[in-house]
Formats: sequence, structure tokens, C-alpha cells
Amino acid sequence: MGYWKEKVLPKIKKVFDKTSTGNKKAAASEACQSFDESKEQINKEFEGRRTELQPKVLEIYEASSAEIKTFIKEPKEAGLKKNSVVVHKFLEELVKIEFPGSKPVSEAFSKFGPALVPGPVLFVFEKEILVVEEEKKEEKKEEEEEKEDVEKVEEEMIEVAVEEAEKKEAAPATTEPAKGKEFAEPPKP
Repeated sequence: MGYWKEKVLPKIKKVFDKTSTGNKKAAASEACQSFDESKEQINKEFEGRRTELQPKVLEIYEASSAEIKTFIKEPKEAGLKKNSVVVHKFLEELVKIEFPGSKPVSEAFSKFGPALVPGPVLFVFEKEILVVEEEKKEEKKEEEEEKEDVEKVEEEMIEVAVEEAEKKEAAPATTEPAKGKEFAEPPKP
């Protein structure tokens, strides 16, 4: 009976104790609220450091798994719960490069879990995807410019080749009639 009271009963009470989960929800709610209040400051810091963060964020994004890439492109609460381990690792990587707002979000995520702090996590990922999309747009522009340059060079090469071919055709055409007269058969009576 002593084992039951000392070991088993406290664990059962802990499972059915609503106050501990209520406290956790209240603390998570408070963390979300304080994050919401600091969003404006985070936005300012993000805009100020955007160019500095862009290569670092892109490097982290490219090195990440396909799961996190699809989640970042379409962030949803269900995906947050499903991919919580990779999301947490990605948040830790953002904390390492001092991405604005990532540190409090990562701490709240690890304390309260993905179900209780989805808003701040999704906010950070929205900012992160802005950086990635901007870089991809720049890469596409560069690729299009290179493609246009290649097309221009190819067109010029084709024009030169056509001109050379026309010159070659014109030169033998003037000499052919002369050859034709020398070898022509005399008229038959």
C-alpha cells in the first residue's frame, strides 16, 4: 500500500490534475500576447536587417529538409503539430543567426509545445519566407537576363552563319555558268 501512495497515486493525480494544464495554457497565452505586443518592434528590426539576414536565411532554408520547406511555403497549424520536431530544429537555426523574434518563439515552443503557440511560430515563418521568396525572385531575374543574353548571342551567330552561307552560294553561282559553257556539248544538227 505504501508503494501505491508514494509512486502510483501521485502520477495519477498529476495526469488528471487540470490546474497544471490550465497554468500551462495561461502561460502560453501570456507568451503569445507579449509576442503580439512586440510584433511591431520585430517588424522594424526585420526590415532593418533584411539584407544582412538574407544570405544566412537562404543558406539555412536550402540545407533544411523537404518537410520543413513545404511547411514554410504553406504554414498551417496542423502542419506545425505534425512536423513539430523539424520546426523546432529550424527555429533553433534561426535563433543562431539572430533572426528577429525567433528566440522568444523558440523558447515558448520548447516550453509549451506547438499546440499552444502557433501564432508566433507562423509569424516568424511568414517573415522568413519573405526573405526566401525575395531571393528566389532575384535569382529568376538573373536567370532570365542570362537567358536573354544567350538568345541574343545565338541570334547573332545564326545571322552571321546565314550571311556566310549566302556569300558562299553567291560566289559559286557566278563561276558555275562559266564552267558550264566550257563543258557544254555542241548543238546537234
